Amino acid sequence: MFTGIIEETGTVRNIKKGANSAVLTIGAASVLKDMKLGDSIAVNGICLTVTSYTSTGFTADVMHETIQRSSLNSLHSGAMVNLERAMPADGRFGGHIVTGHIDGTGVIRWIKRDDNAVWYNIRATPEILRYIVEKGSIAVDGISLTVAKVSDVDFSISVIPHTANHTTLAGKRVGDTVNLENDCVGKYIEKFLGKPAQPTKLSKGFLTEAGY
Repeated sequence: MFTGIIEETGTVRNIKKGANSAVLTIGAASVLKDMKLGDSIAVNGICLTVTSYTSTGFTADVMHETIQRSSLNSLHSGAMVNLERAMPADGRFGGHIVTGHIDGTGVIRWIKRDDNAVWYNIRATPEILRYIVEKGSIAVDGISLTVAKVSDVDFSISVIPHTANHTTLAGKRVGDTVNLENDCVGKYIEKFLGKPAQPTKLSKGFLTEAGY
């Protein structure tokens, strides 16, 4: 599990593409400090497993499902990516619950400066927008952000300078594709509410027979 608070930006060193998979090699620093084989690292919000590492970077396999749902196909050598290690049990929960399982992608429609903040408007599919609420949380390329506005076709976020300068958002342009992960709480609530109620033996006759 992640929080969406980005630790550093890394650099894609190499992408080895297979028929329906890929192997990423990413240069990094901070996230390598206590790294072990099999650790989970969020790369632009995508939960990937470390398969090898050195003192200057790590490698991770990417499966077919991940490539289909995310923007990984648009990455290239030299691209900057947001990196976050899995949250430790004794750490501060600075963002929101981020699983690293991407729901889909969105496209930046416009970018507008507002004093010291920057607005990003992102077009998304109805399947993603149904779980987005004003003042709720969403992970954009793994960054925990608060939704400022939402419509039937898009949503907007307002980003402070610190967030823009310490993530890849500062380098984004209109037309760029970003990974989106909805707050998982809404999806669970929908699942539970949509589940048919289980039959119960509780009735007036049952209570009478039991002496009530």
